[in-house]
Amino acid sequence: GIGKSTTSCNISIALARRGEKVLQIGCDPKHDSTFTLTGFLIPTIIDTLQSKDYHYEDIWSEDVIHKGYGGVDCVEAGGPPAGAGCGGYVVGETVKLLKELNAFYEYDIILFDVLGDVVCGGFAAPLNYADYCIIITDNGFDALFAANRITSSIREKARTHPLRLAGLVGNRTSKRDLINKYVEACPMPVIEVLPLIEDIRVSRVKGKTLFEMVGSEPSLNYVCEYYLDIADQILSQPEGIVPKE
Repeated sequence: GIGKSTTSCNISIALARRGEKVLQIGCDPKHDSTFTLTGFLIPTIIDTLQSKDYHYEDIWSEDVIHKGYGGVDCVEAGGPPAGAGCGGYVVGETVKLLKELNAFYEYDIILFDVLGDVVCGGFAAPLNYADYCIIITDNGFDALFAANRITSSIREKARTHPLRLAGLVGNRTSKRDLINKYVEACPMPVIEVLPLIEDIRVSRVKGKTLFEMVGSEPSLNYVCEYYLDIADQILSQPEGIVPKE
């Protein structure tokens, strides 16, 4: 609830504006990660697989990959049945299907938008496929507590995968004292801290990215610069770190 998906969508657009071919994969049972890119809730991979009795050969790219604003392609993994499945299985099936469709390697950048509670290996599964992790947080204790669990997951995954923490993004916060205390205790790059701008929250409600809203509200252009700066830092291929929680 602190703006992970809204941030992901705007970073995706920023990367596309820099000339990259981008795919955003939502990895949350709510399957609303890509809502501000498409304007509607797209069918999930897991629902599509179930409707085809898991016959991969009966699924086409257009069944699961939807074109979003700014040319960003969108996929929603979906989630397992509540209390009866594993998020890691869903993510694994998503990657498997995209590879079967020869889609996984067509992109310059793939963003996995992951829910913050990666206390189990299942929901940490996207880290198996990632070069970098970016933590989105606000200045509150609960978000930073979750951030610390993610930090622990990254350190664990980095033992066997080429995964690094690119840094932390603070979202919609008027203060940054707790963020500063956290990165002092657990040194890591702070990529950007976005101020408390109500339009960021409003954009989610409208189902539009800030980049789309700028068309009718040019005054929002300065907000887009934050996301373009994050995109530029990602594209510079930073060395990243293996953090210590």
